[in-house]
Amino acid sequence: QVQLVESGGGLVQAGGSLRLSCAASGRTFSSWDRNWYRQVPGKEREFVAGISWSGGVPYYQDFVKGRFTISRDNAKDTVYLQMNSLKPEDTAIYYCNARNRAGSSFGDYWGQGTQVTVSS
Repeated sequence: QVQLVESGGGLVQAGGSLRLSCAASGRTFSSWDRNWYRQVPGKEREFVAGISWSGGVPYYQDFVKGRFTISRDNAKDTVYLQMNSLKPEDTAIYYCNARNRAGSSFGDYWGQGTQVTVSS
């Protein structure tokens, strides 16, 4: 079974930090683009950060403003999201994504999500 499993979520006070991890099993995603999305109740899922299969310059949603950093370790087939200076509005379920570099129609996988709660 192909799986992406997120970990590292939890409860943190505003201004604190968390590091999310996403491990893959069932196949390798070393040559796939990797992304993080998040979703809050009543809203659509939104893109947070992405990094290409080649490990080049990552792309961030504007609201990150330098607070989050995405990275990947292809040897471990794992992608990370370092989250600093967390705000209550960052509270959401965070989802790991693996997308075929040719486009989502060629392959698109999602994890179950991990809850991040930031208290004020």
